Amino acid sequence: MASNEQTVLQFVPSATSVSARVHPLVIFNICDCYVRRPDQADRIIGTLLGSVLPDGTVDVRNAYAVPHNESSDQVALDIDYHHNMLSSHQKVNPKEVIVGWFSTGFGVTGGSALIHEFYSREVTTPVHLTVDTGFKNGETNIKAFVTNNLSLGDQQLAAQFQEIPLDLRMLEAERIGYDLLKPTNVDKLPNDLEGMEASMERLLALIDDAYKYVDDVVEGRIAPDSKVGRFILDTVASLPKLSPQAFDKLVNDNLQDQLLLLYLSSITRTQLGLAEKLNTAAQII
Repeated sequence: MASNEQTVLQFVPSATSVSARVHPLVIFNICDCYVRRPDQADRIIGTLLGSVLPDGTVDVRNAYAVPHNESSDQVALDIDYHHNMLSSHQKVNPKEVIVGWFSTGFGVTGGSALIHEFYSREVTTPVHLTVDTGFKNGETNIKAFVTNNLSLGDQQLAAQFQEIPLDLRMLEAERIGYDLLKPTNVDKLPNDLEGMEASMERLLALIDDAYKYVDDVVEGRIAPDSKVGRFILDTVASLPKLSPQAFDKLVNDNLQDQLLLLYLSSITRTQLGLAEKLNTAAQII
């Protein structure tokens, strides 16, 4: 009698829904490692450090690159370097553990499954973070993935990369620095005065938008929103009550402090450069 059993090809989903939260230091570290990569390297890979929050969110707070050699059919990682770097990081912050790995490039590549298999032995559900440093879409593209197992009956065949929600947690100052990295070319980084000017222009634009919204509500052009009104009220109430003279004095004092720091740092660089040249000349003599 013929058997009615069928072999089913199925995906085994993750037990819990996973999302990732990435801090800007991680993105800056990855970009810095990419700039310092060896000339023959097409991309860099590395380890992500952080923790898993009670709601299942993977909080990625740090990262370091791991040397590797990659070909069409195999990938070789410097495992000793990886473990030494992990030990050094945990001496500084023991709460940071391995939560996944990163790579530069647009999306998942052929060798990603081999690297992900290694990190699966380091952590139960590793997150794979990709950072597009080639600016294929005109700006950097950041994505996060986990794997789902593809099985045939009881036999595991392969792993499928599945994109998960990604949250870039940034303060306003960090957002400004990140926005500077997004264009394909930047003539120069702004100095403190130019950065302050850009921040003031953005603040004035936001204030103009708030004024326009309030005027539209008062004139009856749009319906009022109680949530927006309470937010505007809380914002105005949080501002200190200063006279124009006191505000100008506060800004000028802070500006003079910034200029003094720039002057002292310039003197320090000059002294270090002079000392280096004198030391080199003494060695030659």
